[in-house]
Amino acid sequence: MSNAIQDAPVRTARRPRKDSLSHRSLPRWATAAFAVAAVTLGVGTGAAAGLESRVQWGLISALIFVVISYTVTSVVENRRQAKDRLATSVVWVCFTLAVIPLLSLIWVTVSRGIKVLDGYFLTHSMAGIPGFEVGGGVYHALLGTLEQVGLATVISAPIGLLTAVYLVEYGKGALAKAVTFFVDVMTGIPSIVAGLFILSIMLMADLQPSGLMGALALAILMIPVVVRSTEEMLKLVPNELREAALALGVPKWRVILKVVIPTAIGGITTGVMLAIARIAGETAPIMLLVFGTQLINTNPFEGAQSALPFYIWEQYKVGSEASYDRAWAAALVLIVFVMILNLVARGIARWKAPKTGR
Repeated sequence: MSNAIQDAPVRTARRPRKDSLSHRSLPRWATAAFAVAAVTLGVGTGAAAGLESRVQWGLISALIFVVISYTVTSVVENRRQAKDRLATSVVWVCFTLAVIPLLSLIWVTVSRGIKVLDGYFLTHSMAGIPGFEVGGGVYHALLGTLEQVGLATVISAPIGLLTAVYLVEYGKGALAKAVTFFVDVMTGIPSIVAGLFILSIMLMADLQPSGLMGALALAILMIPVVVRSTEEMLKLVPNELREAALALGVPKWRVILKVVIPTAIGGITTGVMLAIARIAGETAPIMLLVFGTQLINTNPFEGAQSALPFYIWEQYKVGSEASYDRAWAAALVLIVFVMILNLVARGIARWKAPKTGR
């Protein structure tokens, strides 16, 4: 027995390889510690170098954060984990660089726009009030935006939906390729081009500026967004649903109307909402086709109207402290309007999402 024990090979504990997954790991708070150290070193380096811009301090801190994360992880853990943490750090840095300007914009807009944003501002127009004086409101511009965007939605949503149905369900050959090509081209056209197109029609037909003219230009900008979003949603509908309905002898148009569209209605509605948010802040077509007014015009088919983007530009052009406050308040109203549309779109998408079972 003793000889067997003596002859047994001695097993020694092997040290983990540098690239193995069994190496020791950093604590969970390591990333936060790296961030604090990077900010401290970045601010110190920027101050020592005489850099006064906080943006430069932030860029230096971001670079130091990436270097520290990779170096410490490589020493403590292994190169594989270091590469993973390097990619994660770069993603976090890019996310931070994208979010900080957005938060800064929201903070400035809220802090400056909240000064005059109240019930009076939302329920009164600028009729009879000089631009350089205190007072007035945004009611006429808000009403114009709601009417023009509503008309543009009524025009573009059916056209975009039917176009997407054609491309997904029927489109084949040269015509479908041409439609797809022009939809792609329309997606990237500047808003001023759409405004000039409608303006040329107005000049040829001797039409007067109105909210309808602006809505037509906004509809041109909205159609390709609706087509693209609806097309992608229709492609997500399983072909098995179409085949099952067709196998029962249901006509294809009825399959599209009763099966395909109801299945994708959540995504379609979300796409329409996002398209509305995209056109709500357009200024160039409104300047060309609606002309703007200080009075309340509830009829979008006759006479000049105003809109929130035009009102912001108009008040900023005045150049007084009171007009600047009104411009920031109108910008805040526009941001809240777009935010509400996005929240509604998310809510509809979640409400209409297909129910999945276990």
